[in-house]
Amino acid sequence: MASLERSKLIGVIDAGTNSVRFVIFKLPEFEEIASHQIRITQIVPRDGWTEHNPVEVLEAVRLCAVEACHQVEKLGFLVKDIAAIGITNQRETTVVWDKNTGEPLYNAIVWNDIRTDKTVDRVLARLPEQNHNHFRALSGLPISPYFSALKLNWLKDNVVAVRKACRERRCYAGTIDTWLVWNLTGGPQGGAFVTDVTNASRTLLMNIETLHWDPLLTKTFSVHPDMLPEIRSSSEIYGKVKDSSVLDGIPISAILGNQQASLVGQRCLKEGQAKNTYRKGCFLLYNTGTRCVQSTHGLVTTVAYQMGRNAPPIYALEGSVAVAGVAMNWLRDNLKIIKDIKDSEEIAGSVSSTGDVYFVPAFTGLYAPYWRKDARGIFCGLTSFTTKHHFVRAALEAVCFQTRDIIEAMKKDCGINLNKLHTDGIMASNSLLMQLQADLSGIPVLRTEVHEPAALGTAMAAAQANGVDLYKLEAEIRGYAGVQSHHETFLPTTTEEERNARYTKWKMAVQRSLGWAVSKKSEAMTDERYSLLASIPAGLFLATTFLMLVHSQRR
Repeated sequence: MASLERSKLIGVIDAGTNSVRFVIFKLPEFEEIASHQIRITQIVPRDGWTEHNPVEVLEAVRLCAVEACHQVEKLGFLVKDIAAIGITNQRETTVVWDKNTGEPLYNAIVWNDIRTDKTVDRVLARLPEQNHNHFRALSGLPISPYFSALKLNWLKDNVVAVRKACRERRCYAGTIDTWLVWNLTGGPQGGAFVTDVTNASRTLLMNIETLHWDPLLTKTFSVHPDMLPEIRSSSEIYGKVKDSSVLDGIPISAILGNQQASLVGQRCLKEGQAKNTYRKGCFLLYNTGTRCVQSTHGLVTTVAYQMGRNAPPIYALEGSVAVAGVAMNWLRDNLKIIKDIKDSEEIAGSVSSTGDVYFVPAFTGLYAPYWRKDARGIFCGLTSFTTKHHFVRAALEAVCFQTRDIIEAMKKDCGINLNKLHTDGIMASNSLLMQLQADLSGIPVLRTEVHEPAALGTAMAAAQANGVDLYKLEAEIRGYAGVQSHHETFLPTTTEEERNARYTKWKMAVQRSLGWAVSKKSEAMTDERYSLLASIPAGLFLATTFLMLVHSQRR
């Protein structure tokens, strides 16, 4: 095999929520020729808390790389044939470590961890009208436990080692991509302390327009800028691996948050194109091009990608569905309605409809576009004829209705009708779900045949980076370097009247799910109000109290 042919390989580190993978693609077809995957331990100290051991994640990356490289060697390639490496990662998950020793100061707090509810209250108490959207124009995001700024604030307030390291200016903080790049490129011995615009846009600390850390945001969340990495584009050489591992000497030339990477892998590179990933939850991204669209209908504004230092940033609107595959797990584990999630398609398909049953799976509230923490799950429309088959079909339809909610919000924000929806993720293998999505949204659904579009999108970004120059990423070309991409298409089979009538009932069911969880005002909020009261001068307080007493006696 000629060395010129062998040299066109790209490696991808895929650091997800549940596992880490190392994948190797062969160019120009971007054919996946090797991969290895390791599950990551889910640490759950309390209900609603989720952590990862950052060292375990790093070691898993190295082990996966060794195994994948061993596989390509069996195919006649050499490790040195890997021209570059890209990284795609779970977003928002936050790591803090000692920049002098490289030791983590605490476990990584995972993106879906909700421990920062009280931190949110404390921040809101200092803002006019306690408005969750106060910083949306700056950051594109609402104030939510979801994003990294709140996690960093919690770490500083609750972990002594973090607070001490911050005071001594030796604390580094970042998302998973930053932790991996810093360690792989040398760690304390000159490792590159960087992140990319897609990950930075999910922290609630970056100005969505300037693509720099915003002074007002960092001050509000008590994060010193020295703690934060340099923000770079999604496709450029950040440094070479320098850790004496099997990857030593290979440049790292792409970083993309996993959902943005999936958008690229699905080739949704034109304004108006969208993809939805169906996993435990759903993540729908809508490409808005170079327009930074501020949502007024409950969506978040995020950076989709920036393919080079001098390239313009491309933006997206994003809507997240909290419960998709999780609902199937619930039907299996809690209700024992199904034995295997794979059976859901057959069980739901055994009935022609839900029997007018609607399921709102708001187990921990509703995400976009509602953002209602007080919502709770309900079934509506039950009759004596309702069976488990109707329950399962209603659970699948709930995923589709929630996706339509996001599509409708995107239409209102952008004024553009979506003409097709690209789909991926483990739940997308359910053909009935894909058909229901087409029927209930009224648009064609295109299911990709690519196993992991996030890894593919990252490989494309790494290959096209300046200095690697093995690929040219162009929005006009649907195929990959001359190889046509393939999709299975599901066309709507319902009339507009039918789907709108069903959607109206879904909205009725959503309304019935609201207001079930009545939360008390947190201690943080109460303490903040007490502090404000305590700041009033004593003389003014006494004088005001005396006047109120006189006024009441006159009445």
